[in-house]
Amino acid sequence: MTRPAPRASRRARLARMLGAGAVTAVLVLGGAQPAHADTVRDLEYWLTDYGFTTAWTTSKGDGVTVAVIDTGVNGNVAELRGAVVGGTDVSGLGSPDGQTPVGDESEHGTLVASLLAGRGTGEGSGVLGVAPEADLLTASVAFGQDTGSEKSNDDQIAEAVKWAVDNGADVINMSLTRNTRDWPESWDEAFMYAFQHDVIVVAAAGNRGSGTSEVGAPATIPGVLTVAGVDRDQNASFDASSQGITISVAAPSEDLVGVLPDGGYVQWSGTSAATPIVSGLVALVRAAYPDLDDAEVINRVVRTADPKGEDVPSPLYGYGIIDPVAALTADVTGEWQDPEEALAEWIRVHRRAAVPDAGTGTDGGEEQIVPIADPPAPRSDSAKTLLPTPWTLAYITVPLSLVAGFGTLAALLGIGATRHTRRAASRRSQ
Repeated sequence: MTRPAPRASRRARLARMLGAGAVTAVLVLGGAQPAHADTVRDLEYWLTDYGFTTAWTTSKGDGVTVAVIDTGVNGNVAELRGAVVGGTDVSGLGSPDGQTPVGDESEHGTLVASLLAGRGTGEGSGVLGVAPEADLLTASVAFGQDTGSEKSNDDQIAEAVKWAVDNGADVINMSLTRNTRDWPESWDEAFMYAFQHDVIVVAAAGNRGSGTSEVGAPATIPGVLTVAGVDRDQNASFDASSQGITISVAAPSEDLVGVLPDGGYVQWSGTSAATPIVSGLVALVRAAYPDLDDAEVINRVVRTADPKGEDVPSPLYGYGIIDPVAALTADVTGEWQDPEEALAEWIRVHRRAAVPDAGTGTDGGEEQIVPIADPPAPRSDSAKTLLPTPWTLAYITVPLSLVAGFGTLAALLGIGATRHTRRAASRRSQ
């Protein structure tokens, strides 16, 4: 039954050198005003290329709450200050408010949150998320890490989903993968709980280049909005996206800028980064159409996507590449299956035998499969350069630029003095 339509070292480092010091030197020595020449904002190509800046004339996500189930979000970085309105830690390793990043991929959650709802650091500067007026919840989990308790990683995620629903989430962002198509029964209950409460779950398809050859749970769960990735030319990304029949839409997944927990900036790639872009778009639609239910919102996002001439759904693009302006303004037809009904039907068909799923740990005899943060796409070993942080600008880049500038000035004065001396000597000899 369907409803009618109307309600993505361990750090993902930059894959190219930026030459930020040279840019800063021009600004300092040339006397230019840096207010509208922010390197970070200039790199956010998806805001203009995909029409988010135009879509903001209709909606910026105000009044919508998105839960980020990840490694924790540092809400004290400049771009996220005031955006995080609640949080929890289900890992036992972080702080109770979920704002102390945990685990080997500790920066992952903050990067995701900044792409989704970053608020910038001033006029034209800092990372601006695709839904800059949306509120965030953070639930920190320990991906594949021993927490010293009997609570498995699967259990942590199920608990985090229920917590997000109970604390007012309208959307849940899950930039993670179990790397298996199946999932434990505890997720049946948790995701059903979300769908019953009209909460939209957006999940990453995973990155083929880092070993995820096919889409894994939670992106395989019926009712979930699954996100694949495309490159700068809007072609399916080989390294930064998997493929599969459960993909719903595709979004930019390469060279995306995010904020680290220490306030620094980095470019990264993967469906981990594409997923918050789609979650943000969902937030824009929910804010603009508050009377639409979850199926109707998903239908609006999916039906307005650009299929790129492919038959839909495509294993590469799903129903197509997102179009934020159309999602907010177009007359949308068609319908989308209610997520609750989709999952209920799957449970009825596939859980009826009640046979323990090998590899899930439910029978106590197999090694447990643990969810992980959606891995970053492979990068060049030479790609380790971060964008400038306030500390490096204050204590390294600017001082070096000033030294270089004064050195150049001194050299020019020296050359001028030498030429003057030679001319004077030439006149005396005449």
